[in-house]
Amino acid sequence: MLCFLPELETAVKVVNGLEQLDPPLQRCVLTVGNFDGVHAGHQEILRRAKDIAQGARAPVAALTFDPHPLVIVAPAKAPLRLMSVDERTERLGESGAEIVVVGKSAPALLGMEAERFITDVLRDRFHPAHIVEGTSFGFGKGRKGTPELLRQVAGTFGCQVHIVEPVSVEGEDGQTLLVSSSLIRKLLMEGDVANAARCLGRPYAIESIVVLGAGRGRAMGFPTANFHTPAGQVEPGEGVYAGVTWVGKARYGSAVSIGRAETFGGGKRQVESHLLNFTGDLYDKMIRVEFLSRIRSQRKFASAVELVQQIQWDIEEVRKRSAVILSEAKNLTKE
Repeated sequence: MLCFLPELETAVKVVNGLEQLDPPLQRCVLTVGNFDGVHAGHQEILRRAKDIAQGARAPVAALTFDPHPLVIVAPAKAPLRLMSVDERTERLGESGAEIVVVGKSAPALLGMEAERFITDVLRDRFHPAHIVEGTSFGFGKGRKGTPELLRQVAGTFGCQVHIVEPVSVEGEDGQTLLVSSSLIRKLLMEGDVANAARCLGRPYAIESIVVLGAGRGRAMGFPTANFHTPAGQVEPGEGVYAGVTWVGKARYGSAVSIGRAETFGGGKRQVESHLLNFTGDLYDKMIRVEFLSRIRSQRKFASAVELVQQIQWDIEEVRKRSAVILSEAKNLTKE
């Protein structure tokens, strides 16, 4: 499924499969990684690569992998992803990559010894003049390859290796957050979407098709768009969130609920978004829901009347929290 990013218009060239990189690149500034989330740390690596590329007069190329290598070598340890591979390629382009190669995570590739990966894949396929990586970069069989080994072997064919230090951001409460994909997953599952957004450099988002729900929200005067988090993607922890929902090129402040409808007896966890000032039918349409901040936890209410009062408060809170972002949207539907 292609990703739906109405706010992005990148011209990145995407090559699906190393074997499709034919003929190989003749010169580039290369960076390699999973890049899940294309977070602030990844963005810093790409900024550095772009700066080097300007002086070297060479394109920036990013090599990423799909699925995550652990899906192949250790499925039980494979992490939930932060975005689809289609969005990842677009975000890499947004961050400075001109060419993105999506390597298929296959046993033959993942089982290469580190030195052979450098020569047979990085050198022979990309002919990089420069390689830019983070300090935790691991590669080759068993991830035994290190930045030091990369620098040593790449130097034999005239390639310079640049190592970018980890990136930290300031959290909402002033704490220092050392950015990583694993930290972002943890924050999201705890419901801390605001700090996850600080690490990502943008709100976390779920793209999905609207499906039929139970209709309870509409009956109470608050119709919602029900949708499922794509399989294998991180779903934020249960709670009510202030968010933004994209419908086509328009976006709306939204109260987003993730929970089990405890007031009505509980059940299967569901995700739904109430769009402020939206009228129309969203069933079977693609939407993109961005999470700005957590408003409250889920709880069981004594009656439907009490729940309605709480939802009214939630919506007013959403209006306040999403007002700044929405006021900056060129395609905003005015309230």
